[in-house]
Amino acid sequence: MTFPDYFPIWDQLRQDQRDRLLESLMLRTVPRGTVLHNGDMDCTGLLLVKSGQLRAYILSPEGREITLYRLFDRDMCLFSASCILRSIQFEVTIEAEKETQFWVIPPEVYQRLMEESAPVANYTGELMADRFSEVMWLMEQIMWKSLDKRLAAFLLEEAAIEGTNQLKITHETIANHLGSHREVITRMLRYFQNEGMVKLSRGMVAILDGGRLKELGVS
Repeated sequence: MTFPDYFPIWDQLRQDQRDRLLESLMLRTVPRGTVLHNGDMDCTGLLLVKSGQLRAYILSPEGREITLYRLFDRDMCLFSASCILRSIQFEVTIEAEKETQFWVIPPEVYQRLMEESAPVANYTGELMADRFSEVMWLMEQIMWKSLDKRLAAFLLEEAAIEGTNQLKITHETIANHLGSHREVITRMLRYFQNEGMVKLSRGMVAILDGGRLKELGVS
């Protein structure tokens, strides 16, 4: 499948706009752990994921990470093009969680498309609204939900993403997703283990009782 198959409003572009977009695209493949964009980099451009998985997160002044959202096949990252989105006032880091293949749309090309095309401008506005809704949901979780509930929900989400209850994930990685400390996550996971909900081993968290985790996560 090619770029037109992944760009949802391709059919609403004029031919000259399609040609301009295709001529400017760059297809990249990066290994897991590659940082594609952070607040210190130049405007990277818009990223459209072909395959793999990206993570957008922010850093606290103390260096703690917290995941804002994740990107999968067909998802587009706008925050990597903050130079054309003036409303973004915070630094976002984009990192590959798995080997990822994606297209990079140069910011100046996309900026011109937004100015010329109402469908592109509307699509961009909808994407921005969706991303900020996700960020607001995250803030609500942090403010109103205890860490044990957030951890339970995260483990179930991770199992759904990976398609297995045998999660190859470290306590440090979980802490980074949830904006916590590794030691706190370790204590909470040990409590889950004592309650028979998970089983811990080196670099692995096995979900034993998804039903109880779900009850905890939604309570």
